[in-house]
Amino acid sequence: MPLKIVRNDITKMKLDAIVSATDPDFSGSGGADGSIQRAAGHGSLLKRLGALRPGEAKLTRAGRLPCKYLIYTVGPVWQGGDRGEAEVLASCYRKCLELAEKKGCKSLAFPLISSGSFGCPKDLALHTAVSAISAFLLEREMEVYLVVYDRQAYRLSSKLFADIKAYIDDNYVQEQSQLWGKRGLPVSRAMPAAEGSMEFPELSGEPEDLASLMAARGPSLEELLGHLDESFSQMLLRKIDEAGMSDAQCYKKANIDRKLFSKIRSDINYRPSKPTAIALAVALELPLAEMKELLEKAGFALSHSSKFDIVVEYFVSRGNYNIFEINEALFAFDQRLLGG
Repeated sequence: MPLKIVRNDITKMKLDAIVSATDPDFSGSGGADGSIQRAAGHGSLLKRLGALRPGEAKLTRAGRLPCKYLIYTVGPVWQGGDRGEAEVLASCYRKCLELAEKKGCKSLAFPLISSGSFGCPKDLALHTAVSAISAFLLEREMEVYLVVYDRQAYRLSSKLFADIKAYIDDNYVQEQSQLWGKRGLPVSRAMPAAEGSMEFPELSGEPEDLASLMAARGPSLEELLGHLDESFSQMLLRKIDEAGMSDAQCYKKANIDRKLFSKIRSDINYRPSKPTAIALAVALELPLAEMKELLEKAGFALSHSSKFDIVVEYFVSRGNYNIFEINEALFAFDQRLLGG
């Protein structure tokens, strides 16, 4: 998955590079920045880097950190939102990504820049980060992590959160609802008690009687296996062609990496995980009915007994196929993310 939102200690991530959100003088006074500087042992080095303006970035060796490079950037101080804070914040992500790319980095981790003592609203900080990173990844190959200490460290916009929560409340089927029996089986599908033994028609032994019985029973297992429906891979590739997309456009929009997509393309019987299958359907911007059809090819369904499924359905039913925005919501509701 090229972009992942994770909970982690950024100083312990074994990647090609990590980013530290600092101040113009590299004072290390911020909590995360101070921890990163101490872990790297960068005290004397930083004096030689000079001042750093908001929206810019500088790259150094990572010192004692378990990565190759450390990238410093200065985010904007929040002053109400009408002084270009969002543009400066987006520039921080772009500059860091560009520096990492120049050094040949294949993996990079960001903190949520300016969302702490610099006062940027956390929903705006998250949305800006996801937008800037996803725009970069649509054109390039890199594995990027957005590191959040916990799910309470940011929030979706209050209106979006409330709308999705209401949609879940309206559609979610409780596991212990009255539709289910004590053993977890639908009451309406409980097996009736056996009454007597099963009866089979008597056969005279004549070939025509046996043939007619077999015909009445329908096609054999071998015949059924010889006429399988279109597989997930076949339907996916057909939909890509119908949409006029390239393979790269599809897997990048789906937030999956090239190697995984190659497996799906080369193996007609490949069965992806459910988050990957949904991600590809989202990338193709399939209507809900067609999305369900594609999922069935992989052996999955969308169910109102799953919050994950309902959140996906909420966005698709409203024509929002931005996978990164969907993942923001899934993360906020403690669900798996789309992609692979």
